[in-house]
Amino acid sequence: MKVTAKEITNALLTQLWKMYLDRVSYAREYQRLVIGKGGSVVNDHIAFRTFNTHTGEQPEGIRAIKHIISCLEYVPVEKYNFKKKKLNAVHFEHPDPMFPKLFVSQLEVEELPEWAQQIIKNTVKETPYLLSDESIGLLATLKKKGELPRVAGEMLVKDLAQYFRRPWNIPKKDDVLKVNDVSQYAAWVLLHGNAVNHFTAFVNYQNVSEWPDLESTCKGLAEAGIPMKETLEGEKGSKLQQSATLAVKEEVEVKGEDGIEKMPWTYAYYELAERGLVIENGEEKLFSGFLGEQARHLFDMTRTRDN
Repeated sequence: MKVTAKEITNALLTQLWKMYLDRVSYAREYQRLVIGKGGSVVNDHIAFRTFNTHTGEQPEGIRAIKHIISCLEYVPVEKYNFKKKKLNAVHFEHPDPMFPKLFVSQLEVEELPEWAQQIIKNTVKETPYLLSDESIGLLATLKKKGELPRVAGEMLVKDLAQYFRRPWNIPKKDDVLKVNDVSQYAAWVLLHGNAVNHFTAFVNYQNVSEWPDLESTCKGLAEAGIPMKETLEGEKGSKLQQSATLAVKEEVEVKGEDGIEKMPWTYAYYELAERGLVIENGEEKLFSGFLGEQARHLFDMTRTRDN
């Protein structure tokens, strides 16, 4: 019995969604409300954050994610630059347009102050590679043949899922706080590593009659008690409108003066997107890209008054 690359990819995305739901109560509540109203939960895209610097045995920057998803039929579509934030990004798409797009960004560590570079490099320089040799071989086979024996496919999904976490040692509390002063993105990656940064509801496919668009959805979520971003990114009727819940906080492990301790820090928000129609090659379709200015504002959703 064989499983296809598409089935393996779908199984991994489902597992990542479950892991994310376990941590992000606002996404769980969105799912409960939408399903309760007879609607559908469809995700538009998933975001990941990385460091573009030497990360031990793990590929650096965007390659940390790309080398896996390229074996799962995802291909790069467009590049983005966020000069002020010292970030570059690529968005990837699957041949099946209903699979979520993947938005992978990287912090250009060399552009930070020297002291911040050293903190990051010292923390991540001995990072182990979280995939087994067997999984590396299975990924190569999957990319070449497009399928695997079912048992092997199930094992691969399980191993891939555990890759999406912090791969390096617990960072020092003082290091996180210092780095946060110059880049809250850097502090987040020190704490959360390869973990999903956020999922995004695809409002176009939500199918809730009383929430026909992004604005009504955000209003409904706020009325249900979910803390929401105060403004919408993009104009109504434009090719892309986005908003988000606020980010949930977690008790994260850090190294203090007396050993391992915990402190509160942001993990993830749940984003929402509504896409407009555009003409491409004479054909009308939903816009599938991203708009730099909107994305730049949404990067800040993991910032709070406390961090």
